[in-house]
Amino acid sequence: MTDYLCASAVRRAQRRVVGALALAFACSGAVADGNPNDPYEGFNRPMFAVNEAIDKYAAKPVAQVYDNAVPLPVKASVGNFFGNAGDLWIGVNSALQGKFGDAGIDIGRLLINSTVGIFGLFDVASELGLERHDEDFGQTLAVWGVGGGGYLFWPVIGPRNVRDTVGFAVGTYADPVMYVRPVSVRNSMAALRFVDVRASLLPSDKVVEEAALDKYAYIRDAYLQRRRSQIFDGRPPRLDD
Repeated sequence: MTDYLCASAVRRAQRRVVGALALAFACSGAVADGNPNDPYEGFNRPMFAVNEAIDKYAAKPVAQVYDNAVPLPVKASVGNFFGNAGDLWIGVNSALQGKFGDAGIDIGRLLINSTVGIFGLFDVASELGLERHDEDFGQTLAVWGVGGGGYLFWPVIGPRNVRDTVGFAVGTYADPVMYVRPVSVRNSMAALRFVDVRASLLPSDKVVEEAALDKYAYIRDAYLQRRRSQIFDGRPPRLDD
């Protein structure tokens, strides 16, 4: 009886996902706004619809359970641990962009948090005034003069442009979590990180839903603005009128 109920619930969820995708695909072309930064909008909106279905019926419910069930100190330690694991790659990108002082801070953070901070569970470095930087290979490519190449939206991965998609792929190879063995532990760590990140975004969901007449365009424009700010370290030059 239990197996039957579980199978029935799975089938209902599958029908909801398929229905949501069919509706979103049908409507995707009708709301295109012809933004010059979004030359692949015909591809992006269906991919956005796929992501919305995955998020609604899988990612968000799991993140909500995690957010409600896990104590705040544990969630903070999880975020600190994965943040510490990324500090080495941040330092490499700081150096590749010629920010050698920042690179030294990034490596210092890694050493302090990996030791005094007990494998990064506690962010001791920030308490000492060594704040985390926000660098990745997509930003490095931009500093080297590589153009964005047009906006893209990927299911699960989220918004990127062509340059940042390449940067994301390179960053994946540099991710220390990807080299953890056995594979089952690696996959569990990757899943935990994904759920933790999704849970951290739950407070912004309501803001986006209430503010956006076109959620796809809202997320696209917010992403493009944020990436421009990151590339110029929060001081982007004025755009020509």
